[in-house]
Amino acid sequence: MTIYLDAVWALNFLLDIMLLMLTQALARDSTRIIRIVIGGFVASLLVPISLYFPDTFFTSVIGKLLFSCFIILTTFGYHNFYRWIKLLLLFYFITFSIGGGLIGIHYLFQRPFGLDSNGFLTFNSGFGDPVSWLFVVIGFPLVWVFTKSRMDKHAAEKIRYDQLCPVTIQIKGKSYSTTGYIDSGNQLIDPLTKKPVILCDELFLKNWFTEEEWKRVRKCSESLDLDSLPTEWEKYLQLVPYQGVQGNSTFLFTIRPDTLVIYYGEQKIVTSKVLVGLQFSNLTKDESYHCLLHPQIIKLATIHSA
Repeated sequence: MTIYLDAVWALNFLLDIMLLMLTQALARDSTRIIRIVIGGFVASLLVPISLYFPDTFFTSVIGKLLFSCFIILTTFGYHNFYRWIKLLLLFYFITFSIGGGLIGIHYLFQRPFGLDSNGFLTFNSGFGDPVSWLFVVIGFPLVWVFTKSRMDKHAAEKIRYDQLCPVTIQIKGKSYSTTGYIDSGNQLIDPLTKKPVILCDELFLKNWFTEEEWKRVRKCSESLDLDSLPTEWEKYLQLVPYQGVQGNSTFLFTIRPDTLVIYYGEQKIVTSKVLVGLQFSNLTKDESYHCLLHPQIIKLATIHSA
């Protein structure tokens, strides 16, 4: 039997790229397409390795697991362990789902078993014939599109009101963008100005602060010693009273931003009537968003066409 390595390698390369693209889409990751292509090429290297070195470590179960870890690391990089392991498990889930879908469709249209002259069931054909190649080339994209559309629809039905959206905040003339999460549970409002309060985490907020300024603001937040605030931040910072989860009353340091821009669906929401609360830690383990938005902003802000 003749094996065309270039054809098998090219097909595997394209399939790996599509699997990584689906992983990126479902994880809502912002990885660039060039990294996905590089990751697909790295994944496809298992084809020549398995052909020329069939007894190598990478053809074993542990070797394939380690190789998969390297694929995810190459494609998406490493920010923290939680995000990395989530992407790895999602990659395996998608691979098994699409592979299982292809096998299910194949057996739906084929008759792999039949009766011989003695009445026993026998296996008729496998995946090695040209028809099976054509089946993979056509069937894989169809299963890919079906899987993505169904998962996207499920996510949309599940999230509904609470959802992720791009956010841009301008403070002291400097603008930075991140991902925000519209949290229906966030009802924090400044009792004096009646402005809704959003929360931004440390990783995002430190864009506007020097390391020394951030340390001093954090220390002030813990001790409520306003006299030690950085002079250049005095007119921007404001204390907002709120009640914690355990019922105790405390104060939240907030910043008065120049503008807040939210891209919500097809709309561009612009407002300055908002306060930015300081969170001295990350909002999520996987760093999927860095801002908790207030639902009232969507209702009261000025809306422009995006």
